[in-house]
Amino acid sequence: MVTSQVIVLNGGSSSGKSTLVRALQSVLPDPWLAVAVDDFVEMLPASLRDSEEGFDVAEDGAVVIGPEFRALEAAWMTGVAAMARAGARVVIDDVFLGGAASQARWREALTGLDVLWVGVRCASAVAARREEARGDRAVGMAALQADAVHQGVAYDLEVDTTRADPSACARAVAARVRI
Repeated sequence: MVTSQVIVLNGGSSSGKSTLVRALQSVLPDPWLAVAVDDFVEMLPASLRDSEEGFDVAEDGAVVIGPEFRALEAAWMTGVAAMARAGARVVIDDVFLGGAASQARWREALTGLDVLWVGVRCASAVAARREEARGDRAVGMAALQADAVHQGVAYDLEVDTTRADPSACARAVAARVRI
């Protein structure tokens, strides 16, 4: 049996991915590094934030990705995969804005690694309430992404944070990880 090296969590904004990552880190027996697309966005120079070439969020919460973002994202994904190849176990927290195309980019970067693909679902209305409570997201982003990020994506497991608490979701994911 191959040991799991990477867990990829995909879900819309405010679906509970980051909370699930922290819960996973507490239930998995070995150390797992958390890698989030939000951290990657924060790494971008200011010139690529709110930019058609980089990363822009429209007033309605729609996210627009430009060619410079994609080029840097490819390098970032390769770096994350390199960490896993070097022996780190990694949990990736991402939002597949392109659905199946986003998963294909990760599949390419993670070729040869044992990956557990997890869909993190949350009812649109619940995600929207979480988004409002957070106060750090454009209103409408969660509702726009709730279902769209799952279009055409193949998972090994799906969890629904609408009613299930993070611990229960983490235990379900951990049960599928090969140690």
